[in-house]
Amino acid sequence: MPFYHKLGKIPHKRHTQFRKPDGSLYYEQLFGTIGFDGMYSNMYHEQRPTQVKEIKGSKNIKPKVAKANHIQSYRFRGFEIQPEGDYLESRKPVLTNSDCTIILAAPKNKTQDYFYKNSDADELIFVHRGSGKFRSHLGNLDFKYGDYLLIPRGTIYKLDFDTEDNRLFIVESRRPIYTPKRYRNWFGQLLEHSPFCERDLRRPYELETNNESGEFLMKIKKQDELFDMVYASHPFDVVGYDGYNYPYAFSIHDFEPITGRIHQPPPVHQTFETDAFVVCSFCPRKYDYHPQSIPAPYNHSNIDSDEVLYYVDGDFMSRNDIEAGHISLHPAGIPHGPHPGATERSIGKTETEELAVMVDTFKPLQICEDAMPIADETYYKSWLEH
Repeated sequence: MPFYHKLGKIPHKRHTQFRKPDGSLYYEQLFGTIGFDGMYSNMYHEQRPTQVKEIKGSKNIKPKVAKANHIQSYRFRGFEIQPEGDYLESRKPVLTNSDCTIILAAPKNKTQDYFYKNSDADELIFVHRGSGKFRSHLGNLDFKYGDYLLIPRGTIYKLDFDTEDNRLFIVESRRPIYTPKRYRNWFGQLLEHSPFCERDLRRPYELETNNESGEFLMKIKKQDELFDMVYASHPFDVVGYDGYNYPYAFSIHDFEPITGRIHQPPPVHQTFETDAFVVCSFCPRKYDYHPQSIPAPYNHSNIDSDEVLYYVDGDFMSRNDIEAGHISLHPAGIPHGPHPGATERSIGKTETEELAVMVDTFKPLQICEDAMPIADETYYKSWLEH
């Protein structure tokens, strides 16, 4: 993750004796990525983290593809995804490729009788509606409307919601998710011209240390199957850790837009990146201030990437008939741009209140079966003048 963090109790030197008050040893665990070459944290457990009592079975949760190859622009009405009680059951894949899956979820209840671990992918959860507490073996984070939760693969977690009205936009990434490299110096620190900095990133602030034995159900996602594994000790038994690999939160409201005299390209809105896709935040901002500027974006061709825009709130200047919770998909191979009338409407405007999350992938996205009931099949005709 972006910088060093320490929480709880740790020994002076790693890989050395670290004893409990009764003289017995704490159990050290390296939580690392990319073999031993990526970011990692060293954790210390009350009990062995390896005690599996039973593997109860598995369930295939691979996204079911409805359209594998297409060139049609789509709109999906995201708020038509129906709420469900269970967090994992509520997650509905909408778009997918070999690098990522874009998911909508409307969970009503907190994660109660199990712990969840995604060993396939990093997860980026955008909180559109709801608030509560993210709880993990690496500590807890409070979340609310507008927060991104970045959860490294392998993190064991639960979600506690304050109410039943929750809407989540989730990107599962099989590639590591980082902050944009062009906003970092060679030490990894975010630079002065970055639209956010380290003080905007919220790190876990409390550990739940449960030294309990018994039966604890963990649902683990591996290669698109969900395995039910029963552990003999509570997964949240970490007394301390330090390192770079941990979940964190960032509010879209803390993103400081970069503006200019003429229209700026989408990369200035970039918030996260992988080597397979990028995530951008479109936030309230001043419009271009050249006397002849056109604030609406110019038509552009998607030659190398699919563009997904998740509309959060505000007035979406370049689109007609778009509401909060809608998703637009503009696939590679064809140009797209403002809807008829949008360019003219934008001239003379000085600012926008729009709020949206964009995901641009370098591999084509397939449309999932769960997306078809909320799909607008006529959206691709919405640029016709007559």
